[in-house]
Amino acid sequence: MHLHALATATPPHSLTQIECLDLVRNSPALQRDLDRRSRLMLSSILRGDSGIARRQFATRDVGRLFALEADELNEEFRHSAPSLASQALRPALQAAGVEPHEVDALVVCTCTGYLCPGVSSYVAESLGLRNDAWLQDLVGLGCGAAIPALRAVNGVLASHPAATVACVAVEVCSAAFYLDNDPGVIISACLFGDGAAASIWRSQPGPTGVRCHSYDTHHDPENRDRIRFEQRGGKLRNLLHPSVPRLAAGAVRDLYHRATACHGPPIARILSHAGGKDVLAALEAELPGHDLSISREILRRHGNMSSPSVLFALAEALSEDRPRPSEDWWLTSFGAGFSAHACRLSAA
Repeated sequence: MHLHALATATPPHSLTQIECLDLVRNSPALQRDLDRRSRLMLSSILRGDSGIARRQFATRDVGRLFALEADELNEEFRHSAPSLASQALRPALQAAGVEPHEVDALVVCTCTGYLCPGVSSYVAESLGLRNDAWLQDLVGLGCGAAIPALRAVNGVLASHPAATVACVAVEVCSAAFYLDNDPGVIISACLFGDGAAASIWRSQPGPTGVRCHSYDTHHDPENRDRIRFEQRGGKLRNLLHPSVPRLAAGAVRDLYHRATACHGPPIARILSHAGGKDVLAALEAELPGHDLSISREILRRHGNMSSPSVLFALAEALSEDRPRPSEDWWLTSFGAGFSAHACRLSAA
């Protein structure tokens, strides 16, 4: 399948890590939910070298970022996720020269909230998609969801080669913020931000000159509890084990070995989900000769946005260059499951 356009969006509230620290210090949740050791840990991470300069948040009352109750968090997701997704999809359609009524299918992935009907229903209404456009929501795939969503797009185009398909990865991570004394929960509160990425795909070559193919997936269900959401008091609570950088690096290494064992062009560039500073360092150790500086830059500007992060990295790379006929780019993402995913990007 061929990429016709890719666009990204972030919400207007953009805070430095120190500004985030000031917010949480002024929140009653700090004294209510955290002991002294955890408060010191939170302060140390937000003051330290986390690899993150700023994060963006869609929460309307950003002053209560760490103090919203469960029903309020659910309402923030219902309000913000469709809006943020639409903000990314509109410029993608414009760049591709596609009118909303020309979209035959819309695939949306998210994991930071739950709507029924899904985010796709709201986006279809907001942009004016046809009533017979096929809508699919992928929920529960975590930070790695963008590449499985692209694989779903590939399935649509395989069945309907004349179709125009839109794909959106959107996360309102601030609607899943939770504070308690678990170190993984504290790290999550210091790491995640909000964002959306939208892409337009067809079976025919497009203006970007990029083709996506050769999807692969790796699952380690025995490590499921090391990174996943659970429900507590009606809120999403992120479980984040210290072994995640090692797990991510090992899974991506296995996918890379499978990719390079195939008789295809050499992989010239790797674009990865920006999971965190330690995750990127672990990946680079397993992928010698490959520079993940673009993913590191996305982390610095936006934090970990979950599923859209890898597409932000792709958008940044495409602003500078394109895959060449003699070599491919390789896209990889990972997260809950424990799972990792990959695909190749080639010159059309």
